[in-house]
Amino acid sequence: MNYAVRYYTKTGNTRKLAEAIANELGVKALPISEPVNEKVDYLFLGNSYYAFSIDPEVRSFVASLDKNLIGKIVNFGSAAMLNSTYKKVRAEADKAGIAMDTKEFHCKGEFKGIHKGRPNEDDIKAAAAFARQYKA
Repeated sequence: MNYAVRYYTKTGNTRKLAEAIANELGVKALPISEPVNEKVDYLFLGNSYYAFSIDPEVRSFVASLDKNLIGKIVNFGSAAMLNSTYKKVRAEADKAGIAMDTKEFHCKGEFKGIHKGRPNEDDIKAAAAFARQYKA
């Protein structure tokens, strides 16, 4: 299996999860400013809610993906107020003709004092355990 991990973060919370997932899979976690130029079975895409939606940069990144290089997108992220970004990312993946895995990882993230310290050590371990189920 081939993997790639890309993430978008404004606070650093999603980067922490991306690094745990990438570490588990033996790849590097890179920001979405780094294109995916190699064929991967799973692209782990980290993101969060900003102003009640995914950031326009995440939309642009998904639109830029070569559907012939990506097997499936696996969504992950953190958020202080809202839950999963799965539906928003899936809408963009559908437009790009890329399948989404049905599983995702989501945890609370600290923002302006809400959910202080999250993602915490337990969240990081849970993210790694989530990625472990994809290892061939």
